[in-house]
Amino acid sequence: MARWKTCVASLLAIACSTGCTSLGVEPWDRDILAKDEMQLVTDPLEVATDDHIYFSKEASSGGRGFGGGGCGCN
Repeated sequence: MARWKTCVASLLAIACSTGCTSLGVEPWDRDILAKDEMQLVTDPLEVATDDHIYFSKEASSGGRGFGGGGCGCN
């Protein structure tokens, strides 16, 4: 009985440790995700409006793709 519990515990540990091994985007998948139809917002007018709002609030332009404030302090 103890050996069966050890076997089940080992299998459970192996299953849990391999659950998150495929997170993230692989380099060969980036070309597919860079297509216009794969963007979260595909409407150019909505993107321009969001950029204008971001520029007005943060006092910076560009840089929607990475974190950081408009003051340049990071």
